[in-house]
Amino acid sequence: MPSDAETSLNRYKFRRALEQIEEAKGRGTELVSVYVPPSKAIFDVTNYLRGEHAQSSNIKSASTKKHVTGAIESIIQRLKAYRQPPPNGLVVFVGHQDVGADQTAQIAFVLEPPEPVASFLYRCDSKFFTEPLHDMLAEKDLYGLLVIDRGEATIGFLRGKRIEIVKNMQSGIMGKHRMGGQSARRFERNIEIEVGEFFKKIAGVAEEAFLPKLEAIQGILVGGPGYSKEEFVKDGYLHHEIAKKVVPTYFDTGYTDEVQGPRELVEKAKEELRDLDLMREKQLVTRLMEEIRKSDAGLAAYGEDIVRNALELGAVDTLLLSEGLRKYRTRYRCTNCGKEFARTFADTDTALSACPECGGKLEETARADLIEELSAKAGESGAKVELISRESEEGALLMTAFGGLAGILRYRVG
Repeated sequence: MPSDAETSLNRYKFRRALEQIEEAKGRGTELVSVYVPPSKAIFDVTNYLRGEHAQSSNIKSASTKKHVTGAIESIIQRLKAYRQPPPNGLVVFVGHQDVGADQTAQIAFVLEPPEPVASFLYRCDSKFFTEPLHDMLAEKDLYGLLVIDRGEATIGFLRGKRIEIVKNMQSGIMGKHRMGGQSARRFERNIEIEVGEFFKKIAGVAEEAFLPKLEAIQGILVGGPGYSKEEFVKDGYLHHEIAKKVVPTYFDTGYTDEVQGPRELVEKAKEELRDLDLMREKQLVTRLMEEIRKSDAGLAAYGEDIVRNALELGAVDTLLLSEGLRKYRTRYRCTNCGKEFARTFADTDTALSACPECGGKLEETARADLIEELSAKAGESGAKVELISRESEEGALLMTAFGGLAGILRYRVG
């Protein structure tokens, strides 16, 4: 069974391939998508494709006909490598994309998805059909969030690593008065009536937000200052099915607004959420920052060159990589002086065209996605690899402050 790190890396590779697939645009219906479920016999798939190949001969446009039949032939050839579909099935994308100057080029992708393909599908269009793959990559951990007091409430979701706000509500209820005697008691009764109405309003919004997703929700976290949170739940305002999902612990927070309230609730609930990626990421990046703040820089490394050196020495215990990195590591050899070297480029950078030593012509000898290249290097020394999402606060810090990569060390490197 793959480790969490291997699973994260495989999902990253799948996501990167999906990005490239979705960049492809055909001139007409020249891009072919085929989804093969694990239960579908390869023989049946190839027979179906042969039928589509025969049908394609009726396409009026000569170039479209040529490209579609070529794509189907290519898929049939690729399927010959499989006696049966892999455990999760196969997804194959082949077609001709427009590369400009009235030219096209064939592209092909064969993917083993992270979850089983549900049903067989053949589609021919001007873009590849990828919608089912996005569903597979969607975060599966889902928690309801509710922070509440008598003056304000915020309802939202914790979806994987993202906090999503549904609604923030203000009660407008007066908090204090200077009346005495019967007027004070009447005022208090009116306040309680207003609180009850506000709680009913909150329960209604919670019902609209949580009930449709109740089967997927793993738990509902309730927090806020004072006793209002317990009062709201225990007095039966929530729909009975929603109430069953409420986590038994009530969390004390200082805020109920839509910015600080849900964040503080998630932080206070970290023990209940300790298995979620969000909390693991928070702990890792917090540890990195603690090491950096030490007077001797502690057991931390950041900056690509420094991290690479630490990896070469086997000093990295945990390599932190942002999923937002979109870079390549390219190796070159000069055809004139024979010098070999490597450079890192962003997707949008222009590659080197001349040797920095002699100005000679360069030959590209290797190219790899930076995350995959560094992960492989970490594996050579037994370093753990953690992919940090772009969506969490900690992920944003890793990307903006440290260029998307850093290391927690086993020992200091001079």
